[in-house]
Amino acid sequence: MKISKKPLAITLSTAVLAAGGASLALAGTANANATTASVTASENAQLKQLYAKAKAEGGKVTVYIGGDKPGQWDFIATAFKKAYPGIKINLVTDLSKNHDARIDNQIATQNQVADVAILQTTQDFDRWKKEGALLKYKPVGWDKVYANAKDKDGYYTGVFYGAFAYMVNTKQLPADPSGFKASDLLKSTFKNKLIFTYPNDDDAVLYEFKLIVQQYGWSWLKKVMAQNPALVRGTPYSAGPVAAGTYLATAGTTGDPTPNATVVLPSSDRFNSWAQRSAIFKASKHRATAELFTSWLHSQAVQKSTIASWTWSVRSDVAPPTGLKPLAAYKTTNPDSFVKFMSDRAAVERFRSQLQLYVGSVTGADPADPDNTLGLTPGTF
Repeated sequence: MKISKKPLAITLSTAVLAAGGASLALAGTANANATTASVTASENAQLKQLYAKAKAEGGKVTVYIGGDKPGQWDFIATAFKKAYPGIKINLVTDLSKNHDARIDNQIATQNQVADVAILQTTQDFDRWKKEGALLKYKPVGWDKVYANAKDKDGYYTGVFYGAFAYMVNTKQLPADPSGFKASDLLKSTFKNKLIFTYPNDDDAVLYEFKLIVQQYGWSWLKKVMAQNPALVRGTPYSAGPVAAGTYLATAGTTGDPTPNATVVLPSSDRFNSWAQRSAIFKASKHRATAELFTSWLHSQAVQKSTIASWTWSVRSDVAPPTGLKPLAAYKTTNPDSFVKFMSDRAAVERFRSQLQLYVGSVTGADPADPDNTLGLTPGTF
């Protein structure tokens, strides 16, 4: 999953400061800048030590990251290599459910290739922790990470908050876009003009549909399927056609909505949000470099430049992107609810089975590995 690297189109109010308020704001900004400089200096010193250890180890790391388009996360690998010359990173993108199967197989065969995992399958991190497969490691800035985005014992730490909601053609939205509802998708305007990622293929999309069904009932799903929506694998492939204007709306996705659409975080319907978790494996063959990568990614500077340019940071001292309120300010989402949903696998499968009666079986190639070339141990050095 990846949100647009451009600000999401959210309706915001404009505040005008009086002269005295402006002075206080400027003073607050100066204090914040001083604090940021202090944090950066401290974290840079820690990262410098980790860099030296990584180079001494050989300077290699393999990261498995959940996504549904080849090259989706290459910007992270590029930034990491630029920050640490000589370090090599194999960053492998695939659906989280495929990566967790690979990781389980690597653990079972004692052939650990993935040093780090960054996945939406939150239940796996709890299981891997219980099984003793994870390294206890608190990265740089761990004390600034929100409690609901990290393991209290330090076995995994969120990297960013993701969110799936609606993307709608801007011309089809009410004056306040946040007022758009799932029931609006049943209007005749959207007949043959809807496109969805198969919700039975991606648990984050599945949960978004569960939230809608809980609110509107199974009759909504029957009616929306009567609108003859297109169904595709991978969220970029449902978001892209709406952004292009080929389709008018989608649900359970996100992405760059330009030039024709708007991402809607609804004010009355609930939407899915979660912390994308990361962890280092205890059997990692490149532990020092894995620690460098994990700490670099959680540092304040990188959370600002590489994460908070497009979504919510997991750090309390990093502001959200322009156009977004703090995630806690949205009363129609709760990151903890997705974690709870993912933890009950029997309930997940019961809901998936029922939903599949309406949407049909998933067809098509793996959107992140369309040529089926990744295999069992991608990213091996």
